[in-house]
Amino acid sequence: MSHFFLNPYVAVFDGIMLVLSLSLLVSHHLFSGIFGMYKKKWRYASTEELIGIISVVTLSIVTAALIQLVSFGAIYERALVVTWMLHILLIGGIRFAWQYYKTYGFTINPKFKKARIIKKDPNHQRTLIIGAGSAGRMLARQMMNSSEVDAELIGFVDDDFTMQHLTVATLPVLGSTNEIKTIASEYQVNHIVLAMPSVDNERIKEIITESKQVVNNVQTLPMIEDIAMGNVSVNQIRDVQIEDLLGREPVELDINSIESEIKGQTVMVTGAGGSIGSEICRQLVKFRPKRLILLGHGENSIYTIHMELIQYDIDTELVTVIADVQDRERIFQVVQDYTPSYIYHAAAHKHVPLMEANPKEAVKNNVIGTKNVAEAAHHAGVKAFVLVSTDKAVNPPNVMGSTKRIAEMVVQNLGRQSRTKFVAVRFGNVLGSRGSVIPLFKTQIASGGPVTVTHPDMTRYFMTIPEASRLVLQAGALARGGEVFVLDMGEPVRIVDLAKNLIHLSGFTEEQIPIHFNGIRPGEKMYEELLSDKEVNKKPVFPKIFIGNTIDFDYKFVEYLVEHLSESSAEDLKKYTIDLANNRLPSRKKLMEQVL
Repeated sequence: MSHFFLNPYVAVFDGIMLVLSLSLLVSHHLFSGIFGMYKKKWRYASTEELIGIISVVTLSIVTAALIQLVSFGAIYERALVVTWMLHILLIGGIRFAWQYYKTYGFTINPKFKKARIIKKDPNHQRTLIIGAGSAGRMLARQMMNSSEVDAELIGFVDDDFTMQHLTVATLPVLGSTNEIKTIASEYQVNHIVLAMPSVDNERIKEIITESKQVVNNVQTLPMIEDIAMGNVSVNQIRDVQIEDLLGREPVELDINSIESEIKGQTVMVTGAGGSIGSEICRQLVKFRPKRLILLGHGENSIYTIHMELIQYDIDTELVTVIADVQDRERIFQVVQDYTPSYIYHAAAHKHVPLMEANPKEAVKNNVIGTKNVAEAAHHAGVKAFVLVSTDKAVNPPNVMGSTKRIAEMVVQNLGRQSRTKFVAVRFGNVLGSRGSVIPLFKTQIASGGPVTVTHPDMTRYFMTIPEASRLVLQAGALARGGEVFVLDMGEPVRIVDLAKNLIHLSGFTEEQIPIHFNGIRPGEKMYEELLSDKEVNKKPVFPKIFIGNTIDFDYKFVEYLVEHLSESSAEDLKKYTIDLANNRLPSRKKLMEQVL
């Protein structure tokens, strides 16, 4: 043939066309296999799959054209162009038509497609999604794909002005977050889902507060990191929790440094059945210690955490030990028998009013118990000992805080003479721990109120149980000896605000569940401090973790207090502990006279 391109309308069914058809057939299947087109789940097809179809069809057409050119010196360019278009239309069209059918059935307009969100909830939901980004779109699609339908999707709310009044995933973007009240009222919304997993906690707190003013049923998606890691699915919507309203990002861990310290070691946790101790155990097993000793005084709590941990797929040997930290001989024997590399001391009395009424028990458990475990660690050559302390140990006006401060003195004194690294970690109030304010508020709300708050201006620092346990583990990895670690817990929270938020999260108003102020209890402070003025060290040793400067003290007064515990009345003991913890002169002089 004398020309490069042939007229495709002449001798259409000749040998050239046969070769072209066969080469196109073979190359299409070849490239489809290479691009994995036969392994796609077309029900969930998206732009990526469409690009794959275009790539496969284009390469197969180009391959067929080259074979035609090499074999016959000519190309049926018009036929190939028409074939390219028809292939994309038919191959792509039939797959996306199937996707549409599986998603919407025969519905022409899927805009108001219903979808199930909360299982076993018979109430009809009119749902507004806050956030029209990738998480919001995934949420909308999964809700629409649900086989059970009891929620009507109304639309999105998003602060991106470029998305206003557009349609996303067949749903309208009705406005910005500033218009939540108006939109909820206009469309009779009774259910809001926050699909903004990457937004900072302060902004989430503002949106939740705004939403709870008009809708009781507010839920949120998991963190985007959990979705990305495959730990949870985007459709695992959960109720908004009180932690969401604290307006602070959770503290992260230096996983590598902790694992290098813990992996393959023997570790002991005292108070292992308590709120903090049990969470420390849960976190520890992730780092694969060789043996984990669960030591506690209450058999039921130790049994519970042991039964939970044995369900995990771990190689760690779990050892349960029922013992009282006040029993010095028993504690020394346990530490000597198992020779742990790390001891996390979480056993303590922590309830302020109860310890005010029982100062001897506070000293026996918090001071003598700590002294027993710490000295056992020293004699056994334990690598590191971490004391779980409290922010109430700063300038303490009460027995509980004072005994915890004296416990810090005990471990700091041992740290000066021991090869064991002794450190303390100060917590704020731990949300959800036994005896904390949140379980009390929940019980009061469940019983119809009122919710009791001591004073409208009382503030506290708060942290979650996982945060608290992570701080303990991080302190153990950072320990050099003698430090007091504290966590940057953001701004303190007013207790009354916490009560109001929990009432709203429970679906009630303050008219339905009133708040009563019953006055400050014995030993309580209006506000807590993380470090005293003399201890402040503004430079963090790790992101959001600070080390307090050590304050000098005379340890012989602590020893005298412990030795003469039984001789002191409850009132004298209370005065001694508070004065000693605050390094006050009157008790020091009186004790000096008694020592001499």
